[in-house]
Amino acid sequence: MHIKKSTPPIHFHFLLPVSFTQRTLVKEVIRDLFKKEKTKLEQLRYIFCSDEYLLQINKEHLNHNYYTDIITFDLSEESKGVTGEIYISVDRVRDNAQNYDVSIKHELLRVIFHGALHLCGFKDKSNKDQQLMRKAEDKYLHYYLSKVG
Repeated sequence: MHIKKSTPPIHFHFLLPVSFTQRTLVKEVIRDLFKKEKTKLEQLRYIFCSDEYLLQINKEHLNHNYYTDIITFDLSEESKGVTGEIYISVDRVRDNAQNYDVSIKHELLRVIFHGALHLCGFKDKSNKDQQLMRKAEDKYLHYYLSKVG
């Protein structure tokens, strides 16, 4: 009898149209990220939304009245692995891609990995933490690109 090893579910939900290819590979890299960061993943849901949608979440749940590209919620229970919801503003990602002179796909991947890294314990409030976060984002972007071929 062969027992299939289950993989933690990662879901992408789109509240607006997004050109996002190679989703299976992105999910594989996210799972690898959790393994490499020694964090057990139970379940992860990404919700791609508008600036206005994410602003409303920011106001309601964090009492912040400003636009942001990502909000990460850790919904984990103590005894299990990480369960999280990551909301990404596609509007903000597009603007940031233009501001940083990178492709939308590149910026989208950076934000996707950024949210996962938060769930693995990375912070980004201090300059030092921001540098560590950026280094980790770059590591997983390069890892993804190495798998694309």
